[in-house]
Formats: sequence, C-alpha cells, structure tokens
Amino acid sequence: MTTTLKFPRVVMVTGASQGIGHAIASTFLGHGDIVIGCALSSFEKAPHAQQLQEQFPEQFFYYSVDMTETDSIARFISEVVSRFGRLDVLVSNAGKNVFKGIDCELEDWHHNLDLNLRSHWYIAKCCRPMLEKSHGVILVMTSNHAFSTMPGCAPYNITKRALLSLVQSLTIEWGPVVRTVGIAPGFIDTAGNQEWFDSYKDGEVARQETLRKHPVGRIGTPEEVGELCLYLASPAAGFIAGTTIVMDGGRSALMQD
Repeated sequence: MTTTLKFPRVVMVTGASQGIGHAIASTFLGHGDIVIGCALSSFEKAPHAQQLQEQFPEQFFYYSVDMTETDSIARFISEVVSRFGRLDVLVSNAGKNVFKGIDCELEDWHHNLDLNLRSHWYIAKCCRPMLEKSHGVILVMTSNHAFSTMPGCAPYNITKRALLSLVQSLTIEWGPVVRTVGIAPGFIDTAGNQEWFDSYKDGEVARQETLRKHPVGRIGTPEEVGELCLYLASPAAGFIAGTTIVMDGGRSALMQD
C-alpha cells in the first residue's frame, strides 16, 4: 500500500529520552514532522528530551510514560487523541536489555515480558483507531537477538523473537489499512551498549573484539537507525510489510566468531 506523504506528519516515538529513540525522534523532527516522544524519565530528568524541546519547540512534545503499566499507556494515548487527534507513524521503540540468563528470577521474567513484548502490542492496539484514519505505519524495534543470541542474554532475546510474530500478525490482521515493519538492530553505539562493554574486565578490549566480528569493521550509530525508520515510514517503502529488517553490519552473516 502506498499513500501520498503529507507534512507535517504526527509521529510517536517511545523510549525517546536517549539512545536510539532520541536519534529516531531527531531524524523525524529534522524532516519537518511533529514528534510525540515518551519515556519513563520525567522531562526534568531527560536532558536529551529537553534539548529536542529547545531545538524544536513547535514540533516536539514529551510525556513521561511507564510502558510496563497498561494504565499509563492508555492515559498517554488518551491525551494524544485529545491534543493531536491524529497519528501517522508509531515507532514502538521502548525497551531494555534484561540480560539475566535463562535461570532469571520470576520478577525479571515478568518485567521483560511487560516492557519488551506486551508494551509493543498494547500501544499498537491503543493507537489503532488513529492509525487507521491516517493509513499509518507501525515500526516495531526488536533486535538481532531475535535471530541468534549469546549466553546470559535471556530472557531479553525471547521477547525480541516474539516481536517478529507480532509484526507478522499486525500486518496480516490490520493490513492493508495499517502497514507494520520490524527493525532488528545489532550493536549500536549507545550508552546501553557501552555499559555492556564495561561489564567486561577491559571494556576497550571487549569493544575492539566486537568490532572485529563485524564485516563492515564498526558498530552502528543511532542516527543510522533513525534514517532507516524515516525510509520505512515513507511511501517509498509501501511494499515492505510483515517482515523484520536486520541492520547489524553483517554480524549475523558469520557462522562463528
């Protein structure tokens, strides 16, 4: 399905206070869209959101939302409906590296399911009426861990795998009115990934070893994810639906380390 691109679009980006979400919001703002960003942090404790507000005072709007709580999501979407009355693109990006291992505690399991799986389904469900009116697009952020993973990365990888099926089901059941695509980034140079490197005895050695495992010779940038989102949300990508695009610098092409 293709539609005529209308500016400004109204774009929602979850997890917009830092990292990949912040870069996605910046990319859409730079192309003239209105962006509704949300994250768990309050605006006062979200310096990157403050920076976007200062740079794009007429385009960027920020809300504090707990994506593990369905009531919080519902209140947020109700406010969006009242204030904007329209939504063209949902970038369901919020998530967290719940790397606890397969023997994780029940609390970790439930937190992972609520944040990294249920929140994507529920916010899409809440946004559906607005997206149907605009013939909109849903972009679901999963991970290359959905395809292959490493020791200790459960239960995170389990929900990321489940998101592949969510993308398929949203496409099958809501198409052709709403188009859904998944994005599976690999190593992206964010604070979260740096924390993972720093968990090793020598973080710089761990980083360099990781770089060598990427055929392109580097890890990705948040801005590259933002540019992919911009393309996938455009009419030029209108025939891309129900699939998840891996962007991992060729990392998954290696049979072994």
